[in-house]
Formats: sequence, C-alpha cells, structure tokens
Amino acid sequence: MNSFTRNLALVSCLVAFLFSCKSRKPVADAQAESQELQWIADSTLEDVYVAPRYVVEESGPYRASRRLLMDLVHTSLDVSFDWEKQRLNGLAKLTLKPYFYPQDSLVLDAKGFDVEYVRLYEDGGAQRDLAYTYDSLQMVIDLGKEYKRDEEFRLAIKYVAKPNELPEGGSHAISSDKGLYFINPTGKENKPRQIWTQGETEASSCWFPTIDSPNEKTTEEISITVADSLTTLSNGVLEWTKFNGDGTKTDHWAQSKPHAPYLFVMVVGEFAVVKDSWRGIPVEYYVEKEYEPYARDIFGRTPEMMEFFSQRLGYDYPWDKYSQAVVRDYVSGAMENTSAAIFLEQIQMTDRELLDKDWDYIVAHELFHHWFGDLVTCESWSNLPLNESFANYSEYLWFEHKVGTDYADYHGEKEQSEYLDEAERKRVPLIRYYYDDKEDMFDRHSYNKGGRVLHMLRKYVGDEAFFESLKRYLNKKEFQPAEIHDLRLSFEEVTGEDLNWFFNQWFLSAGHPELEVEHLYVDSLGVLQVSVYQAQDTVQNPIYRLPLDIAIWEGGKRRIESIVIDQSFQQFEFNVSGKPDVVVFDAEQQLLGTINHPKNIDELVFQYKNSPKYLARKHALEEMEEQALPSIMLLANQFEEDGSSSEDINRDSLRVLIYGVLDTCMREGFVSALDDPFWGIRAFALEELNGWELSDWEEVNEKAKQMALADKKADVRKAAIGYLSMVSSQWAEKDYKEIFKQGLKDSSYAVIGESLKGYAASGAEDVPEVLASFEATDKSGILMVLAEYFSVNADSTQYEWYVQTFDKLSFGDQIKFSTYMANYLERMPEAHQEEGIQFFEDVAGNEDLNKYTRFAGYRGLFELDELPGVRKKRREVIKAETDPTWIRIYQNWEASLSK
Repeated sequence: MNSFTRNLALVSCLVAFLFSCKSRKPVADAQAESQELQWIADSTLEDVYVAPRYVVEESGPYRASRRLLMDLVHTSLDVSFDWEKQRLNGLAKLTLKPYFYPQDSLVLDAKGFDVEYVRLYEDGGAQRDLAYTYDSLQMVIDLGKEYKRDEEFRLAIKYVAKPNELPEGGSHAISSDKGLYFINPTGKENKPRQIWTQGETEASSCWFPTIDSPNEKTTEEISITVADSLTTLSNGVLEWTKFNGDGTKTDHWAQSKPHAPYLFVMVVGEFAVVKDSWRGIPVEYYVEKEYEPYARDIFGRTPEMMEFFSQRLGYDYPWDKYSQAVVRDYVSGAMENTSAAIFLEQIQMTDRELLDKDWDYIVAHELFHHWFGDLVTCESWSNLPLNESFANYSEYLWFEHKVGTDYADYHGEKEQSEYLDEAERKRVPLIRYYYDDKEDMFDRHSYNKGGRVLHMLRKYVGDEAFFESLKRYLNKKEFQPAEIHDLRLSFEEVTGEDLNWFFNQWFLSAGHPELEVEHLYVDSLGVLQVSVYQAQDTVQNPIYRLPLDIAIWEGGKRRIESIVIDQSFQQFEFNVSGKPDVVVFDAEQQLLGTINHPKNIDELVFQYKNSPKYLARKHALEEMEEQALPSIMLLANQFEEDGSSSEDINRDSLRVLIYGVLDTCMREGFVSALDDPFWGIRAFALEELNGWELSDWEEVNEKAKQMALADKKADVRKAAIGYLSMVSSQWAEKDYKEIFKQGLKDSSYAVIGESLKGYAASGAEDVPEVLASFEATDKSGILMVLAEYFSVNADSTQYEWYVQTFDKLSFGDQIKFSTYMANYLERMPEAHQEEGIQFFEDVAGNEDLNKYTRFAGYRGLFELDELPGVRKKRREVIKAETDPTWIRIYQNWEASLSK
C-alpha cells in the first residue's frame, strides 16, 4: 500500500465512494511480435538487475568497414538437402576480380563446411584444382597466378554445409546465427517441414562460400533441388523448373541486380502462393494453406505501399518481384531478403484476429528496406541505422498516409518510449564505430531512436527537401554501400546548409536532450517569458542545438513562434496581449527527448480541448492526472495534521473539496476524452478512469456501456468492458453481466477475452459453464483469461488443459502462461505438482525448442521455488543450457532469490 492509500484510509469511512490510487502499467502486446521479441529477455528479466543510471557503452575496438581485396561479381549455387542429417550439399561457382590491387590469393568466408574440392575454370572450360587452407571459418585459396583489377576468374567449390554443428550465437534481434534452418526435418513434429535461411549479419557463409560483408555486392543465381511436392522461393525470378523423374525437381532462381550476400535467401516448404501485382511486377504471399483465404487480409496492402513509397521517394521499387513468405520457428521478426522477405509465423491470422492486430508496420518495414538496406546498404555494421532507422521510420510514413497523423504519432510515441526505456540502461551513438560484437548494433537505438531522429530531420528541413534529399541519396548510391556522411552530403546538396551540427549531435553522439521548461506571463510588461534549461549530463551528452516551435494561444487563437535552443540555459520573450490560455512547447511534438513543462489544470484542460496534435492532447491528460493525485493527498494529509477524526469531518464538505479538485481534471479532461475523434485517446481515457474507481459517475458508466457495444474500434470496446468490469467488481450494485454476455459475441477476440474476464468476476451462477465453452479455442487472448481464472479457482481436472494449451501459444504468451500454470499447481495435490514440475523441466531442458519456450519452462520452475526439489531441477536446467545469454539471465534470477 502506498502513502496516498494510507492517507486516504484516514477518511475512508466518509469517502468510500471515491477511488484508490493506481500505478501506471507498461503496455504489453499479447502477441509475440517481432520488435518485442527482440528484447523480451531484457524486459522480463534483466531490467531488475541493471543499475538505475545509464552508462555509455562505447567499448571494443574500432570497427572499420571490411577492406575489399576482391570483388565478388557473380555467385552461382546448385544445392540439395539431406533432411535426415540437416545438411546442404552445395556447388558454388564464383566469379571474382581484384578490387584494385593485383591479387594472387583469395579469402572466402565459409563456416563449418566439409570441402570436397576448390577448382579454377580455365580457358575452354577445363578445371584445375587449387591449393587452399581452411580453418573451418575462412578458406585461403592460392590462385596460382596474380590477377589484375580488370581480370575476372571463376572458381568452383564443392562442399557440404552443416549448420547444426556450428556453435550458436545471435542477438536479441536475431536469436540464432547458423544461417540455414531445417524445420521438422524428419516429419515427426506437428508442424510443416520447411527449410529457410537467415543471413544477417554474417550467416550466409554458413551455407555457401562468399565474402560475407555488407559492403560486398554480387549478382546471383541458385538451383534448388527438392521433392517435387515442395515449393521453393529465392531472390529474383524463377527462370525455369526441371522435373528430374525421381520425385524431385530443380527450381532455378536468378537475381540480375547486385546485392549484399547477407540478403541471399532460400525458402522450401508446402505453401499456398497467393498472387498479386504492382505495375506489372509480380507480388506474392506465401502462407500455410490454412491461411490462404486470409493472405490478402495480412499482406494485401503491399501493392499500395509499393506505390506510396515509390512516389514519396521519387525512386520506383527497384527489384524484379516482391514475395513475402511466412515460416515456422523463425529466429527474428522478419527479414528483408532482396525481393523475398520472410516473416514470423505469428503474422498468420484470420480476418477476425486481424481486428485486434495491425501488422502493417512490419510489412511496411521490410518493404522499405528494399530501398534502404537492399538497394543502398550500410557499408559496415557500425552504419546499421542507415538500414534500420529508415525501415523504422517507414512505419510512421505509412500510417500517416493510410490512417492519419494521430495514429502515426501514436505509433511514434511507442517507438520513442521504447528507446527512452533502453536509454535508462545505456546511451550510445547511433553510428557506433566501437563495439564488442556487431550484434550489439541491433537495439532500440538503431531502430527506434534512429526513426525518431529522421522524423526530426524531416520537420527541420521540410517535406519537400527531406524527400528530395532521400531521392538524391538513393540515386547516388544505388546498388552500392553507403556510410552516414553520404546521407549528410545528399541533404546538404539539396538544402544548401551545412548539417554537420545535426548529424554530429544526433547520429554521432550518445544521449538525448532533457529539458526543463517554464513559462511566465509578466503583466506589467505584456510579455511571455519562456525559460529553457538543458538538464542532461553534458559530460557524456552534448549541449544540443534544437530548432523548435512554441504554440501560444491567446483569446482562443493559436500562433507559432520559432526558436533555436543552443545553450544550457536560455530565456525567450514574446509580446502578448494578455495572459495566454496555454503555452505548448515543441508545438510539432517532434522532439526526441524529455520535456518537463509545468502547467496548471486549467491550462491543461485548454491544451487537451484545443490542440490538433495527439501527443499534446495525450500529455495534457497525463499531466492532469499527475496533478490531481498530489492535490488529493494534500487534502488527506491536512485532515491528519489537524488532528481531525472521522466524527469531526463533515462528509459533504469533504465531498465538495475533493470533487472540486477532481471535477476539472476528470470531467473536463478524461470524461471529455471519451468523445475524442481518435480512438487511441478514447481507449486511454477509459483505461485511466478504470483506475480511479469512481462509484457515482453514472454518466461515465452509461457512456462506457454505449462504447462497449458500439464503438467502431475493438481496442475501445475492450477498454470499455475493462472499465465496466472494474466498476462491477468494486461496487456490488453495479451489474453489467448482460453487457459482458453481449461482449462474448463480439467480432474481436480481444473484446471476447475482456468480456470473459468480466463475466468470470461477476459472480454469475453459470460462470464455470460459460468458461468451459471456450476451453477448446486456440485464441491466445481467451486462453490467457482461462489460465488466470483456473489458477485462482483451482480444479485438478484442468491439469491436462494447461499442458495441451501450452503448445497452442506464442513464445511470449508461453512465458506469462507458465506463471498462471505454476500458480495453479501450487493449489494442486502433490501428484499433480510432481507432474507439473517434470513438465516444466522437460520444456526448459529441451534444446530443440525455441529458447523463449525454454525460458517459459524455467520460469514455471522459478515460480514453484518453494516446492521440494525444484531448486535442484533448475540448477540442472542451467547446467544443460548452451545459450550464454540465457545462462546469464538464469543466474541473475537465481541470485535474486538470495536478496
């Protein structure tokens, strides 16, 4: 219980009709989607153990781009597979020439191969064996003569790739780096048989010999031999198929435009291929047959995105086709392989499920990479934001175009919040020339911060100059690698301005501005004074130059004043005709950083009701609530200090006092927000009202009932059901069982899940029967409600349901589900507890399972810590674990038990 709740307890007999304080909860997505899976380990585990202050982690040696001694001109591959041994049989034919200086040897990346031979093609087509040395990571080949830069030569390398025999690494973004993956190779698992590749960062050399560096570019062709019942996909176009007469076929794919080796791709499996097109270019969606009817619901806006991005950039989509394939057990969220992107399986949804999940952000992200990443590629992993920042910002651009600025800003707010969360732990430059491991580049700096920095650059130079600069950059660097200064120079050539200051502080320096802002109306002078202090640690962060706008409302009218902040403290003065209605610092709400700008309740109400910007309205509501809480605490404290007893207090007077503080905030703010034109504000207002637990706001209750049944947005209907659930649980006379029952028929599974939660808590006699009717569903949101309910209302017959349900869930949901299952087991007889412990141990120790699933098993054991023998089993799990990141996480959790 916090101090506010304790203070209110002093007068609880008189104000029981009011509310209890709540804390803000982090937003969590029920789906294990790509960006969130990247950091799920950090967000669920390690954050507890990091220092409360950030550190600048610019460590490690200088990471230059790879020196290119040879240019890989063309790559030709001929591959087949040994499914039983999970190996690839390959023949690579490589065409190369010296990059500039004469060369008599060649170094190729080739990880973990059995090499049969390396041969040189001579004039007339004959082949000659070449001597080479091989350390299982690189081949050094003696060419037998010196070649000059205008002399091409061609090699043949026959080899066997053994990806499963490689030591496994990876990052939060890409959880494995063995390059080539066999899914259900023996057909014994309940999932499709598939093969797919993942090349980023330098894992393509796990399945073919190459110069595995982002600053190398090559054309390619690949012949893939598989069973003739299977479908293949690779870069470029399918040029021919040959049926071999033995139950196999060979598909030949060719990519005529050069791209980096990490963008090579193969996909093999049984797919439904749904065909579409854009300007005559084939557009295809590879999905499991079950999801064929919904492929256009998932991916169908791709041609519109291709048109929008082509026009916005002034550079048409540059590749011969665009395919998007969904695979099982993918090691990342998605990957922008040239002309053939791969997506994680969670993106496959029915049309009803898609009511609760908008995957357009990830579809746009991977498509935009085909300009930024595939066409123009970062020359080194230090320059990764040239790929990922742009792909991140494409999400904002698409939502702004398709849905509107409010939703784009809503999405951008989440991106910025995730970066600021990471910035509590570390602050590093976007472009990092010093790091310990290239995988460290895949973080919320390269993605989230980079996207928001591009938004600021756009706002500074203006839309026309921003997109003209990107057009120039793409044309100058097409089919080439690039570094950050190439981007800067393109902007300078268009704008005529030296932009070193912008790129230095945002791309090449760590941190972000932390601003303290105050405004003061000086009646005697008729001026408004705005003071700005840059409060960030300027030892490790720069003093920023910040061109910003200030919105000043006078007499209900808005005017914009432009300022430039470039000192640690500055004061600006503006002539005004009277005290402003409100002052909104950063009128565009585009700054990456934090702003503390105190305002009174009346100013915040005016800001909410008049600002055209979603973020300004949202921040006004948040700050109203922040101000209301101390006001109520002050009243409660005052009664305590006065020595007043409950008998001395006039309950009507107290009601007036407290409602006087709440009235403006709640009625003028949050209640008004229930009619906001943007659904995100409506849902937010309901969620915040949910926490106040106001008993006699019948107008809000009636409004929530209407919204629960009729709002067009499922998120709002869900929030309204959640609000009504709170009201009915806190105030016995409020009965919304019929609303919950109607919610069980909603088209949205998220609304059904929330309605089921409300109905389960309603005390209705038929709750067990109603919940039982949903036990067979495979919808995770509903299953999680059942899991929570059964964990409290324990019934030994539900054990098998928990075991069977675990496999239906996504990785992220399995982690939360394991907690509910552990809570359930704690209430079960010893026999069921022993079964459950064994279940968790089997999951945690199964190296064939995804590591997030393994963690779900470990977490179940962790939750059952007090049961006999569990700690020993966890130690065995840790001892058997091979992933170094997971071992560190487990050890952190074990250490927490002694604190």
